[in-house]
Amino acid sequence: MQLPAVGALPVDLFVLVAFVLLIAGVVGSVTPLVPGGVLSLAGVLVYWWGSGFSDPNVLVLSGVIFVALVAVLTDWLAGAVSAKAGGASLRTTVIATLVGLVGLTFGPVGFLLGTAGTVFVLELAEGGEPEESARAAGVTLLGMLTSSVLQVLLTAGVLVAMVGVYLL
Repeated sequence: MQLPAVGALPVDLFVLVAFVLLIAGVVGSVTPLVPGGVLSLAGVLVYWWGSGFSDPNVLVLSGVIFVALVAVLTDWLAGAVSAKAGGASLRTTVIATLVGLVGLTFGPVGFLLGTAGTVFVLELAEGGEPEESARAAGVTLLGMLTSSVLQVLLTAGVLVAMVGVYLL
């Protein structure tokens, strides 16, 4: 379905939906519980579908899908990986993730502090030294914050690539 032209460019409904999803992907990268990478991936696939599976070409399509999938994995695994990297046990990692989700009722700060605080308390309760427990909590917090930055960069990269595809 062809929509009215924007400037000199005609706008297709698929293109409009695709770019709404791509922009939502970038915004979702910094919004808890909004799957930014999944939205970016959906935007790419809607655009590709709307083009009759011809644009972007297979090489570009493969690249942007790969980047979007890395963003998805970063979103899903960052907290757990950083907790393990900081020395937290699997039990602590699972419980901290659940507490972090409950902490979302207090916003992103509740999520971050709930997760890191739980890592600290549980590691300390399991016989860890205060310094080791603080290190595990700090690495978890740093990993979660770093993953948000990485997700923004990845989803923004997908958006920029798709703008290039559209304009070229």
